[in-house]
Amino acid sequence: MSVKQFNAKEIRVSDAVEHVLAQWHNARPDLDVSAMGVIGRISRASALLDRAINKTLADYDLHPGEFDLLATLRRSGAPHRLTVGQLLKSTMVTSGAVTHRLNRLDERGLVTRDVDPSNRRSVIVALTKKGLNLVDEALLAHVDNEQRQLACLTSHKREVLAELLRELLLGLGDSASDQDTA
Repeated sequence: MSVKQFNAKEIRVSDAVEHVLAQWHNARPDLDVSAMGVIGRISRASALLDRAINKTLADYDLHPGEFDLLATLRRSGAPHRLTVGQLLKSTMVTSGAVTHRLNRLDERGLVTRDVDPSNRRSVIVALTKKGLNLVDEALLAHVDNEQRQLACLTSHKREVLAELLRELLLGLGDSASDQDTA
């Protein structure tokens, strides 16, 4: 009795999107739904990654938007201060959403808000020592979580995927000039 040898490339595990594509192929073989495969997978990956990020940040009593603001202040460099306008440029949410997040962070003693002495219409947000410690601690867990989420991809595949996603984002109109690079 011979043992059949399997080529790793022959073994293919289906994902949920592949099932949907097969259904569309059967229902409407005249349509090219390949774009649906890409966009569907990006959407599903985003939802799964968001779930893992939310769970990780919940351990620090942070919502992803709050972490984003703290991380933006942290990566801006010492003294970890930005105007509200600069914070708005780094997010894709309304000023009301940023204000709500800043209120919560301020109440917890993680940031301070002061009127800019050089422009009284502007508010400067700064990390407190407590905020700096929390964002540094949460950042370690966040990076570790992201590494775990991508452990199924080799380093080379991560680089290829990152480049393809960069090209997609640029093609969709995203650019670094859309954000504050402070």
